[in-house]
Amino acid sequence: MNKFTVLDGLVAPLDRANVDTDAIIPKQFLKSIKRTGFGPNLFDEWRYLDHGEPGRDNSRRPLNPDFVLNQPRYQGAQILLTRENFGCGSSREHAPWAIDGYGFRAIIAVSFADIFSNNCSKNGLLPIVLDAISVEGLFQAVLANPGYHLKIDLMQQQVLTPDGKVFKFEVDAFRKNCLLNGLDDIGLTLQHVNEIKVFEQARKAQQPWLFT
Repeated sequence: MNKFTVLDGLVAPLDRANVDTDAIIPKQFLKSIKRTGFGPNLFDEWRYLDHGEPGRDNSRRPLNPDFVLNQPRYQGAQILLTRENFGCGSSREHAPWAIDGYGFRAIIAVSFADIFSNNCSKNGLLPIVLDAISVEGLFQAVLANPGYHLKIDLMQQQVLTPDGKVFKFEVDAFRKNCLLNGLDDIGLTLQHVNEIKVFEQARKAQQPWLFT
């Protein structure tokens, strides 16, 4: 997966609490496990005025003009700002796949569902928890300033605003290392490829009948 070090990105505000994974990517899109191609169906039921199905040409579907991600000022956003308990509901990994496929690299919220937060980190997304007052201030700044950007420095664990405010955030040391180095579960395993080969060779010598 891509490394996450420093991100300077446009912010899109999703002013909703308790956004569950079925809202992030509806159940009919779970038939595929390719990990890619879910971006056009992120928040499908809010984003479009009709019912979405896998394989449909999304470019021909009617958009909901009132939904935040359809507004021109938020096109190209890489940071999603939202409220508490984001990612609740089922543990589908398709949710971070869809968020990543849309183009987001980080999510700022008051709180996240635990499994969703863990799935984000495993897929190169940075979930950032800030207190409710700070999040409310960011919502006000985003709405008042078109083109509002935030700078996120993972190494320093800081969110920096254009006017010089700094918000510190906590992140698990293991997750931080994986994100900084672009290591998913497969990447972590491949760090031990030499030890794995030695083990396989020893196992083959000790129990050759397993390999016939």
